[in-house]
Amino acid sequence: MPNSTAPTITLRNGLELPAIGLGTWPMNDAQTAGAVTAAVDAGYRLFDTAENYGNEAGVGEGLRRSGIARSEVVITTKFNKRWHSREGVRQAFSASAAKLGTEYIDLLLVHWPNPDQDRFVEAVQGIADLLAEGLVRGIGVSNFKPAHLERLAEAGLIPDLNQIQVDPRHIREASRQANTRLGIITESWSPLGRDGGLLQDRVVTALAEKYGRTPGQIVLRWHVQQGLVPIPKASSRAHLEENLAVFDFSLEASEVAGLTALDTGDAGILDSDSFGH
Repeated sequence: MPNSTAPTITLRNGLELPAIGLGTWPMNDAQTAGAVTAAVDAGYRLFDTAENYGNEAGVGEGLRRSGIARSEVVITTKFNKRWHSREGVRQAFSASAAKLGTEYIDLLLVHWPNPDQDRFVEAVQGIADLLAEGLVRGIGVSNFKPAHLERLAEAGLIPDLNQIQVDPRHIREASRQANTRLGIITESWSPLGRDGGLLQDRVVTALAEKYGRTPGQIVLRWHVQQGLVPIPKASSRAHLEENLAVFDFSLEASEVAGLTALDTGDAGILDSDSFGH
């Protein structure tokens, strides 16, 4: 098996995180298994799933089919709000680990903070408990705003990673700055946008023409060049290889700025103070 062509970023708890990964939503188990097997062969070593996606078993099956050693891959999954307690997180971990077919999970994430329930601090404490026992290798959250992170920090619970929606039209500056201030890596979900429009933007297509790359590669380069960790979904071998091939060129600072200038604010961003599962 080839080694990943992605460099790694070291998280606060020491986990080496590949700088790009495979997203699996909204694929089913069968689709996910095929995509994961192909992705391993293409050089991917970071795989993202969630309880809510219903495809954790597919990730596990794909990894088993690939024949790769468990220690060579980083598995990320996320749990729903019903598990927001220290004991609940332990149950969520056990259920996800069983579906994935693994004894440990590299990064376990609170999928949404659900602040109306007001138990996300306890949920992160539950992950910290598992970290202390060696059952997870890092503490993760998803869709956490700066105010949610401050609550965690006040409790002495700073995650390794915060997975949020980021793309050049949704740069999420306040959230990213809060992550950076606390030493938290930002992982980008839907890094290529959600409606296809971003990849047709003239700023993106002009850069694609200049560098002889696809629009998707230009956008993914925007992510990785700023230290963001994108997790685009792909299933075909050609698309998988294309998304990973973004580490052999660089955008100029002015070009990164030009893409960042496409920001439209929080339009189209789910509000994690009111949305969650």
